Amino acid sequence: MTTVPDEASHMTAVPGEASDTTFFTLDAVTADLMEVDAIFRACLNWNYGNRDSRVWSLYEKNKVSQWNATTDIDWDHDVQFGAELTEENGAKLASFVVGEGSPVPRELLTQFRWEYQAWMCSQFLHGEQGALVTTARLVETVPDIDAKTYAASQVADEARHVEAFARYVDEKLGTVYPINPGLQTLLHDLLSESRWDIVYLGMQVVVEGLAITALRLASSGFGDPVIRQITKMVASDEARHIAFGVTALTGMYQQVTSAELREREDFLLEAIQLMSRRFMLREVWERMDLDVAKGLHFARTNPMMATYRQMLFQQVIHVLRQLDMLSDRVKALLLAENLVRPEAMQIR
Repeated sequence: MTTVPDEASHMTAVPGEASDTTFFTLDAVTADLMEVDAIFRACLNWNYGNRDSRVWSLYEKNKVSQWNATTDIDWDHDVQFGAELTEENGAKLASFVVGEGSPVPRELLTQFRWEYQAWMCSQFLHGEQGALVTTARLVETVPDIDAKTYAASQVADEARHVEAFARYVDEKLGTVYPINPGLQTLLHDLLSESRWDIVYLGMQVVVEGLAITALRLASSGFGDPVIRQITKMVASDEARHIAFGVTALTGMYQQVTSAELREREDFLLEAIQLMSRRFMLREVWERMDLDVAKGLHFARTNPMMATYRQMLFQQVIHVLRQLDMLSDRVKALLLAENLVRPEAMQIR
């Protein structure tokens, strides 16, 4: 497993430039190509099943729930990055940053809200590309044909999500943040992983579990109707993706050895730690040339930010409980990282 980076490990954010003639370019990050060497076993299954499984039902739902990022989103709305915000168009976004102890001066609140939106949309975008590639890996490595078929339909979903977020970032915001180091480390781990169930745990349970809550919160917090449309439609897809992971893994961890179970638990501990540190907003503090140490302390200790992280992890905790993977060690880490309220998590 990759060593978890501490808070001194970070990437410097670089503003992107929207293309005059096209979109979907992300010029600021194309030079930072991440390549992962991996050895895994692809398999084909000549038993095509009877198409009455729960996974096949999810596949049927996926077929009728497709949407077109070009025609089903109203791209005509004008988004002016940096414009003054009103109560109706985003002035309530990131309300946690208003008040005592905030590292953001009042005169920079509008700038912060736009940068925060750009950071969130950039991380959504990078996470969707990670989901695109890891789910494509599942098509090759999962043993049963129903799961292969559904995973293939999810790949199409993820490609559409990448398209929508990339177009929004390039055409509407005109600026992009690099991938958060914690997310990049987790994606590297998943793409170098040969065990398909761990890929499920990392992507369908942890990453998608966090994403669905973040998308739903974003859809109500963002100001412009374009990003609200995108986040709402992507969240509806993510719900099926999480159900796919739960269905595929239900009952599996009652059948593995104690050593195998320990390996999965170790993976979850790293993934949770990486994703917890993802929400410290270091990249935003740096880009705005604010006091980074003060910003990190604020992100760790501000009650509203702590509550936000706890809300994000609710779905992940719910799924881990369903899979019997909410062990004492996992509970202890969730409590130590303040990702759950103590009264909601009793260690046996």
